[in-house]
Amino acid sequence: MSIAGQDLIVNRKDLSETQVVPVTFPDTPQDGECLLRVDCFSLTANNITYAVAPESIGYWYFFPTPNADHGRVPVWGYAEVVASAHPQVPVGKRVYGYLPMSTHLMIRPGKVTEFGMLDTAGHRQPMAAIYNQYSFADADPAYAPQHEGIISLLRPLFTTSFLLDDYHRSNDCFGATQLVLSSASSKTALGMAFLMAREKPSGLTIVGLTSPRNVAFTQNLGIYDKVVTYNDVASLPQEKTAFVDMAGNADTLRDVHRHFDTNLMNSCRVGLTHWQNTSNFVDGLAGGPKPAFFFAPTYAQDRIKDWTPAGFQKKVGKASAAFFGAAANWMQIENGSGAQAVQNTYLQMLNGNIDPSKGHVLSLHT
Repeated sequence: MSIAGQDLIVNRKDLSETQVVPVTFPDTPQDGECLLRVDCFSLTANNITYAVAPESIGYWYFFPTPNADHGRVPVWGYAEVVASAHPQVPVGKRVYGYLPMSTHLMIRPGKVTEFGMLDTAGHRQPMAAIYNQYSFADADPAYAPQHEGIISLLRPLFTTSFLLDDYHRSNDCFGATQLVLSSASSKTALGMAFLMAREKPSGLTIVGLTSPRNVAFTQNLGIYDKVVTYNDVASLPQEKTAFVDMAGNADTLRDVHRHFDTNLMNSCRVGLTHWQNTSNFVDGLAGGPKPAFFFAPTYAQDRIKDWTPAGFQKKVGKASAAFFGAAANWMQIENGSGAQAVQNTYLQMLNGNIDPSKGHVLSLHT
């Protein structure tokens, strides 16, 4: 007997080319394996970053496909164990974690505790361990079935926001009096700006860069001191500035470096939401420090060592509770199911045609 499923496959050489292909899984996994039914996942600009990030980071390798030119874009969401050959992971267990845009995923659980487990499948071990962790919903104090959507949308992004906030605070914002965030309406930028604004360092101005259509939305949130469009970078005061590049737009990066020149104290690259105009190595930059890519999992591992795993989760949990509560006032969750809905939303996200006030929670199941 077998279980029928589907995968959403993306052409790695042309991210706009997708197809949904049938797959089958045994209803009795091999010893030590579990089959997860992927029930729902969020789709955000962060997932586009996974698709266009440097090859060395390895996002494409978590969920490989037979054709190396194709891949499955990773997402975050909830799944349920529907078949198990592992004595510590029963059928019916609900988990949250890193998933493919698929209906099912076979994993090999290891290091199982009351709180969660790791996928110890060999092909996943070279990549950052944080992506191999699956938490059990029944051990998560923030979990409720009705909260799955907002947790899927905000938890992975907010962890990056939290780490960016800590990184800048720990370095005294690199001596800057002005913090500039591109793609200011993105959820990662909003999370960081929210945290910075909540306990803002003395004398710091928080500035958001965004497209004209998102200016009103971003301003109305009240977490940025100033919001300007990408074309108005030159209107910002030439004072000591730390730049957090969530967009990855090469022209914007050049504009920021050109305008602030030696007043640019730090240039931190995080996301690549403007993937169409992206280069991982941007030439023609003026003064200021060389842009450095911020890889959240590596920074998280350092903080986990400093604070212990429990201490890290406590800090993130406290901060996320405040942000989730605030986000509930402006985020509208839109659900979509079936192959066509997932493909359409993915292509809209890829082309930047998503309303920042909306969060998309999807499933390939109909």
